[in-house]
Amino acid sequence: MRIDERLRAITAEIKSLQTEAAILDEQVAFQTEVAEDARIRALVSETPLADREAREARQDLERLERSRGETRERLERLRGEQDRLLEQLAARGR
Repeated sequence: MRIDERLRAITAEIKSLQTEAAILDEQVAFQTEVAEDARIRALVSETPLADREAREARQDLERLERSRGETRERLERLRGEQDRLLEQLAARGR
């Protein structure tokens, strides 16, 4: 694949991942509130059901945070690759 073709593909993937990261940020913010509310309910009610709901809410939050982290890592790798390709393209133009 030519450098310019790879750059176009990377740019499209970066845009897609940026959208995904923004959505995950919103989901993490929402789930953080859900998990905190569930934690407080579990403390107040002291029932097995409330404890389970709090644990599940926290696990959901952890999954979202992992997904967000993986998405950000992928974005950084793609941006690094994009920078390297741009440098190669610039070097060819000299």
